[in-house]
Amino acid sequence: MAGIALKLSKEKAALEGLGSNEKAVKYLNQDYEVLRQQCLQTGTLFKDEEFPACPSALGYRDLGPYSPKTQGIVWKRPTELCPNPQFIVGGATRTDIRQGALGDCWLLAAIASLTLDQEILDRVVPKDQSFQKNYAGIFHFQFWQYGEWVDVVVDDRLPTRNDQLLFLHSEEGSEFWSALLEKAYAKLNGSYEALAGGSTTEGFEDFTGGISESYDLKKAPPNLYQIIWKALRAGSLLGCSIDITNVTETEAVTSKKLVKGHAYSVTGAEEVNYRGRPEKLVRIRNPWGEVEWTGAWSDNAPEWNYIDPKQKQKLDKQAEDGEFWMSFSDFQRQFTKLEICNLTPDTLTNDEIRKWGLTLFNGTWRRGSSAGGCQNYPATYWTNPQFKIRLDEPDDDHEGNASEPCCTVLLGLMQKNSRRKRRMGEGLLSIGYSLYQLENQTDAHLSRDFFLRNKPAARSDTYVNLREVSNRIKLPKGEYLIVPSTFEPFKNGEFCLRVFSEKQAKAQYTNGTGTLGLVEFKILWMKIQKLLVTIIFVLMLLIPLGFTLSDKVQHIIAVRYACSKLTVDFDGFVACMIRLETLFSKDLAKTEWIERGPNHICPQIC
Repeated sequence: MAGIALKLSKEKAALEGLGSNEKAVKYLNQDYEVLRQQCLQTGTLFKDEEFPACPSALGYRDLGPYSPKTQGIVWKRPTELCPNPQFIVGGATRTDIRQGALGDCWLLAAIASLTLDQEILDRVVPKDQSFQKNYAGIFHFQFWQYGEWVDVVVDDRLPTRNDQLLFLHSEEGSEFWSALLEKAYAKLNGSYEALAGGSTTEGFEDFTGGISESYDLKKAPPNLYQIIWKALRAGSLLGCSIDITNVTETEAVTSKKLVKGHAYSVTGAEEVNYRGRPEKLVRIRNPWGEVEWTGAWSDNAPEWNYIDPKQKQKLDKQAEDGEFWMSFSDFQRQFTKLEICNLTPDTLTNDEIRKWGLTLFNGTWRRGSSAGGCQNYPATYWTNPQFKIRLDEPDDDHEGNASEPCCTVLLGLMQKNSRRKRRMGEGLLSIGYSLYQLENQTDAHLSRDFFLRNKPAARSDTYVNLREVSNRIKLPKGEYLIVPSTFEPFKNGEFCLRVFSEKQAKAQYTNGTGTLGLVEFKILWMKIQKLLVTIIFVLMLLIPLGFTLSDKVQHIIAVRYACSKLTVDFDGFVACMIRLETLFSKDLAKTEWIERGPNHICPQIC
């Protein structure tokens, strides 16, 4: 009963907006405002009992209690480290982030990217936090976790050695927002050590709720410019970089004033008429605020003199602000990698932006029931969770012909809580998915025969042990089945499956995972009520005629469904009622569940 009630409570809360960025879930039920007010009223500084300042918060192996790396560590508040600590000094910038004695540079890169978009930064780092006004030793931050935003509370006790912060810190010695953000993320993942090693896109997704794509510009798809243009219209975050071949090339400046091994942002895409032919341009931003491209289409370049003057005035700003234009062909030649973080509608507030539609599924792989492995295991593959979507509307500017319009979808399969499981020695599972086109399929869960007869219309590139695998797919209109799986069968795990679509996909939530949604539970509850009415009616009608339940039937019900106190709990009641409905539907209940005279007929309810 408790499990069902908890699930229903969560689904009801989600329908009311809980889990959105505006109404984030309170992590571990800790309410920032309530806790802060309690501390202010009692004149005490907050001490977080859920993430105490002790060895367990540091780690479990390399940063474990007896590790040499943790010797001499003292937890101190910023008020003990400098005379006038500040939460943020002069706005949050990339120079606020300096790596400490923890291998989480991937997280630092993601935090640095946050500082380039003030609106998104304000979502992760709530305003009105201070070491001066209403200071109580408590701070909070918000992160996206598997389909919902959570608000994480921390106290400001930080690990130090020799009065210096041990982990992430600001270049400005009196600024502490980034160190506290790292602590909140460590709490969310179980410990500081759990943050060691990872990809920037993982952190970026947890700061935005988006799905990331990565493109090798030397092997770019022919429609890459259209992908960039659409991504910018959808409010996505785009970054690009030039790979280095050795560490000596880090931040080396090329002859055209591009910096190697350095993260740039892509901020615009325009097509101009240049000397009678179309020319595709992209706008790039160097977060340094200086050191700009000096090639074609740079500030004051001669190419600007050969386009429409009005367009020139609109595009060519000619300022040493770190932002510049270059041709798309030069962009592909000069840069190596392009990364796109496609944001959810919840992250974007601008109504003018063309937002992605988002459909979210949650599921589990369970050994013996729903962990069927990949298609190499046909005997069990069909038991994996199955999710149906329907694509009825094509893209506005689809690339298919008139008779076969295309629908663009981004599919992302993400396994949950992988960093928390490291403490138990569990690693990432190898995961992937396949997508099948359906025609006239009404079964809630398709059988083995379907998968033996049908090949996938699309699939993830490969099974890989990453937190998330994602792909951009173009599909004809129609109904599709998505089957997420681990590579090998019988592997336990939890996952969320996200479908980003240019037009909203219609989802069918009867997915064969053994869980009930609100709609499904409502149907079940109505059946139970109807069945109870039927039972009451039958008993009222037949008891006066001498019909009674046999002692044997009552005994079977007690043994099968009752507890030691001879009461039937809710789960047992539901199971018994489902069995009753099956019997009634077979027209057996009238003869099997009642007796007349000496005839005792026992129903098969075990």
